[in-house]
Amino acid sequence: MVIIVGAGPIGLACGIALKKKGIQAKIIEKGCLVNSVFNYPTNMIFFSTSDRLEIGGVPFISHGVKATRREALEYYRRVREAFDLDVHVYEAVKEISGSDGDYTVTTDKDAYSADKIIVATGFYDQPRNMEIPGEHLPKVKHYYDEPHPYAGLDVLVVGGGNSAVDVALETYRCGSNVSMVVRDSALKDGVKYWVRPDIENRISEGAIKAWFNSTVKEIRETEVDIQTQKGVITIKNDFVLAMTGYQPKYDFIEMLGIDLKDDRYRTPVYNPETMESSREGLYLAGVICGGLNTSRWFIENSIVHADQIAEHLEGNMAK
Repeated sequence: MVIIVGAGPIGLACGIALKKKGIQAKIIEKGCLVNSVFNYPTNMIFFSTSDRLEIGGVPFISHGVKATRREALEYYRRVREAFDLDVHVYEAVKEISGSDGDYTVTTDKDAYSADKIIVATGFYDQPRNMEIPGEHLPKVKHYYDEPHPYAGLDVLVVGGGNSAVDVALETYRCGSNVSMVVRDSALKDGVKYWVRPDIENRISEGAIKAWFNSTVKEIRETEVDIQTQKGVITIKNDFVLAMTGYQPKYDFIEMLGIDLKDDRYRTPVYNPETMESSREGLYLAGVICGGLNTSRWFIENSIVHADQIAEHLEGNMAK
């Protein structure tokens, strides 16, 4: 038996790869099926084309070249049903004890025995905080759903990547008074090519006010202080939408007993050929492998981890 922690696209891909090898697997997910995709903005369109999001050889046909969040949710539901995967949702893993060939996975609902463990938990659950006064006020959001709640209000968007750009444009078009704070001197190079001219034109014409080389210094109920190159300025504010990115849950990684490299990204140690971590019998798959370098792995380029793990497990454990 293999326990897979995480029922995102890569966790599901691991379950499929093992099933094709005749290896029994159980997938445990603390949220809903593909929980990270579910928590994407309501109107989000994937950067990748739908064919690059396919798993298990199941075709992903979308209305447009690039899939929407809604289409992706439907697709991954169909994949789960097609392979009859054993998925336990809304069940959080609390402890993994034992050793290779004799693991015990304890959740908030039950305990399971396992020969091997695969961790495919991603990084979307843990926002990167700004670590400033007022960040924990209810008006500060690290997750964004849709623009309607912010219509007619003063909104500050923090960040210069795709998420921040999408949020700024959506809220602007819904009638918000939008400002942006970008730590760097320009928007990130990876901003979607079909969106970049739109946001740059809105900034250029002053429809969206943007401060570059700047950071948020303090958040209060009706104001925000911004540290700019010319000093601190204060603006009116109703909501702060902090699109500052996310990171793996390192307390969970440490609980697993996985070694980390002494590098700037705190990268988990694993064998790149087999995906086995420093803890024997425990494998890593998906974006968790990049540590703080969350732009290293995506759905489309980490799907291969599933086959790497399945190949390594085939023949060296009971089916």
